[in-house]
Amino acid sequence: MLAWAQSLTWKGIHPVVELNPSVYQKGIALTKREMKPIERRLERDPILPKWDILIRPN
Repeated sequence: MLAWAQSLTWKGIHPVVELNPSVYQKGIALTKREMKPIERRLERDPILPKWDILIRPN
């Protein structure tokens, strides 16, 4: 999967792809208050808002 993701390009630029070996706990969720700053960085596509999201850097 990593090799496939590294082979992608957009406007001639390859993405930075790294494996994160951390194991995350299941069932962890953010509160609405914690999610607000993150939601401000998300730009959702009007046609596919659930799947097509642009994440702006901080």
